[in-house]
Amino acid sequence: MNDGTGVQGDAPGTYGDHYNQTQKVPRRNNLTRHRMSTLEDLAERVERLLLRHEELKRTNTLLEQQLAAVAAERDSLRSRLGAARSRIDALIERLPEPTLTDVVTGPDSGADA
Repeated sequence: MNDGTGVQGDAPGTYGDHYNQTQKVPRRNNLTRHRMSTLEDLAERVERLLLRHEELKRTNTLLEQQLAAVAAERDSLRSRLGAARSRIDALIERLPEPTLTDVVTGPDSGADA
């Protein structure tokens, strides 16, 4: 049955039985390693998420600055457009009123005569 080499190890109290009992320890260590690995993976993921969060905050700040610049440019263009409209309206007001003759014959008909 057991020749002392520990090869068979089926009988209780033999070298083989001791070997089987010590096998449980590596399984526990393996489980502990797995848990540690899982915790390390989780910690790495949290670190990556924190870095990504900081990156997104910086990107958001830059986008807010760009938005403010574009909004200021839009407001400036609106103001310039309003001023241009006012100048055009003033020029239109300075134009002479068309007369009945201008309406019927056209404005250039009197210049050739």
